[in-house]
Amino acid sequence: MRKRSDRHEPVLVITGAEPSEADQLHSRQTRYLLMMGLRLVCLLTAAVAYSQRVTWLIPICIVGMVVLPWMAVLIANDRPPLKPSRFRRLQPGPPDERAIEGPQPGRIIDQ
Repeated sequence: MRKRSDRHEPVLVITGAEPSEADQLHSRQTRYLLMMGLRLVCLLTAAVAYSQRVTWLIPICIVGMVVLPWMAVLIANDRPPLKPSRFRRLQPGPPDERAIEGPQPGRIIDQ
């Protein structure tokens, strides 16, 4: 018998629900770790370039080592974008047939 703990099959989502907090956190952590790994590659490349006297590559690696942590923190703290369907309810729809009509031009009632 198959247990519920098997997570090999994708879950069918039939609602417009947002991903769970745990899924969002895992996604942000993965992106952060990838960017920090790329920063480590820049550091190692700069060290090899310095030892091999490839001076034109060192400034590029230094810029990468400075910019990547800043970008990684911004991306890790960002929430996922809102789905476009959430804004449809704010758009005006077709007029309701039960709506009261506005004033008719040329019709004035004095008391």
